[in-house]
Amino acid sequence: MPTLDRDGVKIHYEVHGDGPPLILTHGYSSTSAMWQEQIAPLSKRHRLILWDMRGHGQSDYPEEPNAYSEALTVADIAAILDAVGVKRAIVGGLSLGGYMSLAFYRAHPERVRALLIIDTGPGFKKDDAREAWNRRARDTGERLEREGLNVLKSGSRERSTVQHRDARGLALAARGMLTQRDARVIELLPEIAVPSLIVVGADDTPFLAASDYMAAKIPGARKAVIPNAGHAVNIDQPQAFIEAVEPFLASLQQD
Repeated sequence: MPTLDRDGVKIHYEVHGDGPPLILTHGYSSTSAMWQEQIAPLSKRHRLILWDMRGHGQSDYPEEPNAYSEALTVADIAAILDAVGVKRAIVGGLSLGGYMSLAFYRAHPERVRALLIIDTGPGFKKDDAREAWNRRARDTGERLEREGLNVLKSGSRERSTVQHRDARGLALAARGMLTQRDARVIELLPEIAVPSLIVVGADDTPFLAASDYMAAKIPGARKAVIPNAGHAVNIDQPQAFIEAVEPFLASLQQD
């Protein structure tokens, strides 16, 4: 599989199929393997681009804390699109991957054909809520450094079976990428001017209100709630997930 050199940090990515480009970003402490069951159906009509965020999976795990940030993750997405010759793509992801997709739109709206936001929160307007989130993220990083990758075995399905090489990279990613600095992404929602689909598992309780909020704030956004699915909606209910996503993707080709 190809890798991209980003100032000495190798980023793993893969491309499947042909058609309108669609790039999907996994959640924190997961990898591109979480999309395994979506490769066949989505690559029939799309050029599906998957990748591992820095500190995850088959990408590099740099030692420097400043090698992990929202800005660098957004720049990694742009660099991957450049590497495969894509100027404009459908951009989506799950959880942290969905948040980074929104951040990518904020930085590069001209490069986004549509947004696919899955089991995601858009950040926080209030400083105290953001700090509570950041405290949990920092605690996650500290636990990974203390206990290693075994921490993930008790996690949700998109995390419990993944392959990482180094818990330290995930710890640094928790501090640099999972934490949030401001309200710029959540404040962006009313300005989003591309078709958007919000997908959430009906049992993903912590993200139901956030999904409702995004669907209300993003002009013209659609929302799909998948029954009997938790945070890893595409793993818990792969067929129902595809049935929710495919009509949205098909509508883009009719525009």
